[in-house]
Parts: sequence; C-alpha cells; structure tokens
Amino acid sequence: MKVVAKQKRSKDRISIIIKTAITIIETEGLESLTIAEISKKSGLKRTSTYKFIPTPNALKELVINECVDQCIESISKDTSLVANQDQVVGATNNIVLKMYNFFVSSLVSQRIILGNTINPPIDSDSIHKLGHLVEKEFEKYISLDSIFNKSGVCRVVAQIILSIFSLNTKESGALNEVGKIEANRAVIAYIKSWLNK
Repeated sequence: MKVVAKQKRSKDRISIIIKTAITIIETEGLESLTIAEISKKSGLKRTSTYKFIPTPNALKELVINECVDQCIESISKDTSLVANQDQVVGATNNIVLKMYNFFVSSLVSQRIILGNTINPPIDSDSIHKLGHLVEKEFEKYISLDSIFNKSGVCRVVAQIILSIFSLNTKESGALNEVGKIEANRAVIAYIKSWLNK
C-alpha cells in the first residue's frame, strides 16, 4: 500500500510519522513499532495517524521506502571508486561496498530491511529504484548493453546483495565483513554469467 499525501499539512504529518518511527526502531527495536506508539510519541491524534497509516505493514513499508531513498542518496553522493584490473570485479566491489557502508551506518535500515523476515524485504518500487541505481553504478565501469533485460538483471543484483546482507545480519546480529565478501562473490558470479553469454 502506497501512502500518498498531496497537501503540505499531510506531507508534514507523514514526515513526523516517519521520523518518529525511525526513532522508535533505533531506540526500542522493530517490535515496538506500532501505530499506537507512533501516535503517542509523535503527538498526533490516533485518528490522524490511522488516516495515513491504516496498518502496521503500511507503517513498515513507509519506513522501508524512506531507508531505500536514503540508501540511494548515500550511494549517489559517494564518488569513491574501487580500483581493480577486472572491470566486473571493480564495478561489483564498488556497488557492494557503497551499499555495505550505507547499511553499516544506518541502524534503522539494518533492523527494518536486513532484519526483516519478509522476503523480498522491500516493495517493488524500491527494488526498481535500487536496480536503476545498480545499473548506473555498473555502467561507470562496464557496458551492460549485451545483457537481455539489463534493468531486470540489475534488480536481481540488488536483491542478491540485500538477501546476503540480510542473512549475514540475522546470523551475526549485525552486518559484517562476511556479508560484504559473500555479496561480492555472488554478484560477480551472477553478472559474469550474463556477460559471458
């Protein structure tokens, strides 16, 4: 379910809801994220909150979308490049490292996206946005024009990275170097299988 606000007042309320939800997730954990708790801590009336966020899943989706937008913004601003003789390996290392750095720095993203039990953990709009970002990052190094449905392949790459990061987070309690290494290996193998066709 997509939450759409057209008036400034409505957008401001949704912004308050998102900020409050992020604070609750960071300080108390995902299990404390409820609509009642949002209303209580944000100072918004419960009826106003339910107007924009009718279900707990809609609330989580709203926060997940915010986290994905922050991830995309963080990666887009990161101009560092990983030097490597193999362009596919260099491109993959660059993408995985930028996503890793974002998730390591965002506790709320680790908890709601990587620690979530829903797979895939984010809605299709978010995966499309992440896939587009992955495509742009790859094309800084290599041409993907020979790949049939390159946007679909890049969405799969985004899901591979998120899935491996998620597994690592669940097994270790936090994202660590193992997740980064395994995501690199899996994406390199997947992309090379497409480029070698």
